Amino acid sequence: MPETTEAWDERNAGVLRLPSGRLLRGRGLRRPLPADGPLPTYGVYLLGRKPPQVPWQARWLRWPDFRLPADRAEAHTVLTEVWHRSLTERVEIACAGGRGRTGTALACLAVLDGVPPQEAVAYVRAHYDRDAVETPWQRRYVRRFGAPSGAARTEA
Repeated sequence: MPETTEAWDERNAGVLRLPSGRLLRGRGLRRPLPADGPLPTYGVYLLGRKPPQVPWQARWLRWPDFRLPADRAEAHTVLTEVWHRSLTERVEIACAGGRGRTGTALACLAVLDGVPPQEAVAYVRAHYDRDAVETPWQRRYVRRFGAPSGAARTEA
């Protein structure tokens, strides 16, 4: 497991605290990189085409705008990895605007963290962005996401 790094400051824009205390940053790539706080140590970029290079470790998850991930099994694997990495790393989740795909991914991470699937969108809207998760199919995706096993929810 990677060495623990300085955490995100939850007072900064886009930082979401999950019920377990894990901190993640969501953002829109159309806006400049936030000037406050440290850089991510890992990023997942939810875009229809390959994202620009970044100076930290990153992964691209093919996810067209206003849609769902192109490969849902891969999305589950990537988001589960993000959930685990967020315990010790500064993880950033981003799409172009930072609301629909990013909000959907953050809501799925909330589910992995133990938020009931039917409450995860409301959780992300209350704690990240009131307009997060933009489409009915994105909301349905979150409700159906679920954790692969109860063990994933109980790990610290």
